Amino acid sequence: MAQLEWTRLFNIQADNLPPGDSWSLEFDDKLVPDSPNHGWKQYIRNTSARFKCTWCGRSWPSNRVMVVFHMRLVYGKGLVKVRRFRQNCKNCTSAPMEEPSITSENIDILLENLVDKIRMKCYHEDLGRGNRPFVNLDVKSPHEPAHCEACRYGICTRS
Repeated sequence: MAQLEWTRLFNIQADNLPPGDSWSLEFDDKLVPDSPNHGWKQYIRNTSARFKCTWCGRSWPSNRVMVVFHMRLVYGKGLVKVRRFRQNCKNCTSAPMEEPSITSENIDILLENLVDKIRMKCYHEDLGRGNRPFVNLDVKSPHEPAHCEACRYGICTRS
């Protein structure tokens, strides 16, 4: 369900890319941060999301949800692979890692920033602007690295 929303919003944002090339988005949970394959470019960004434990039903917000994109353009065909990093419940022992639930607004912001990165890295445009910030959630408890998949990879933005 969420993947359809990502694809729909990506297709809207991709209309801002130079005409003539076709771009597609796919999810790849095997992407390794900081190790894009030869010829691929990387973009890493954090956002806000909610998580829900499939075991106990507990839910929690996080403003430290990492998303990794690998992109390339070859012979007019552009491909973006995306991996959303997961978190697990601190109350359940051996709880499974849960997918983040990111609002459409924050998905749109992520993809708008991604398209800017594609224009810079694949088309060598100088846009002269930074990332558009994501919309924060009201988070009461501190980030817990032991329950964060991105922390395990050493890419989390925790301070």
